[in-house]
Amino acid sequence: MAIEVRNIQKRFGGYTALDKVSLNFPAGELTALLGPSGCGKTTLLRVIAGLEQPDAGTVLLDGEDASSRHLRERQVGFVFQHYALFKHMSVFENIAFGLRVKPRGIRPSDAQIREKVTQLLELVQLDWLADRYPAQLSGGQRQRIALARALAVEPRVLLLDEPFGALDAKVRKELRRWLRRLHDTLHVTSIFVTHDQEEALEVADRVVLMNKGRVEQLGTPDEVYNRPASPFVYGFLGNVNLFHGRVHEGTLDTGGARFDAPEHGDAREAQGIGFVRPHDLEVRRYAPGIEGVAARLIRVHAIGPLARLEMESGDDGQVIEALISAERFAQLQPIQGEMLAVRPQRLRVFVNAN
Repeated sequence: MAIEVRNIQKRFGGYTALDKVSLNFPAGELTALLGPSGCGKTTLLRVIAGLEQPDAGTVLLDGEDASSRHLRERQVGFVFQHYALFKHMSVFENIAFGLRVKPRGIRPSDAQIREKVTQLLELVQLDWLADRYPAQLSGGQRQRIALARALAVEPRVLLLDEPFGALDAKVRKELRRWLRRLHDTLHVTSIFVTHDQEEALEVADRVVLMNKGRVEQLGTPDEVYNRPASPFVYGFLGNVNLFHGRVHEGTLDTGGARFDAPEHGDAREAQGIGFVRPHDLEVRRYAPGIEGVAARLIRVHAIGPLARLEMESGDDGQVIEALISAERFAQLQPIQGEMLAVRPQRLRVFVNAN
């Protein structure tokens, strides 16, 4: 099922949760709604589900206005962060619940329910837990049962609100890989809310970056990470170094170094900020006349295939972080306290960025 939202607005008192949001969610894709707390992503998910009514705007399911449709009529499966399993029911009965409460005319037989639940338990690889109760399961197992229960009614849309937010880091990583494989098997149109950048970039087909009730950028994980549309997107998706300065005729002048910014060839003495990811910084020993920003090495973390260098700019005391390979670190052998020169290998400049 394809989903479209048009000019959705939602306010809670004086707070604007959604400000004229318009988006398309193609059928069969897994889309992540990503952003900081309070940006509107959960509100948008609840509007699509029918759990919240927008103040203005339209939700379309397969091109048809669903604004007046009840939650049950939207054929939506919803998975919450805290599982919401029935504690007094076994795993089997939790999954079977949505099938048992269907109207008599369309309710499956007991044999059909048993077959369906067994298939779902096998799908989520927990068929051996059918007779247990939620309190006897781990957090990861509970969330997989919650997903199986949502899938039991064969939803055309699967909505997940911070589905792994209550789990520890190791289990989160395992489950997000599992969710991606599950989606590739079922191809149900899915939207999940997260504030975890790595989770969104690893799992989703497309990522919607939200901020203050608006969409900052929509694109594939590669597009939003490597071609951020705004300073907010650049700063939200991973660590970033900022170089403040003046942009004039295609050059960013930080006072201590000058960098090319050809996309701003028409700029005239404008304030600008250069954004550079740590792995896009070249690090060399400092020497008079060498190109780059002079910085003093203050801390090194060199374990594994990458070494993280924390430096302090000689001009303004700004902390600069660089990631270099273990091989490059071994060649350089920097000593804490010595001066190094850093130069961006890839730089994105935003003019008049705040």
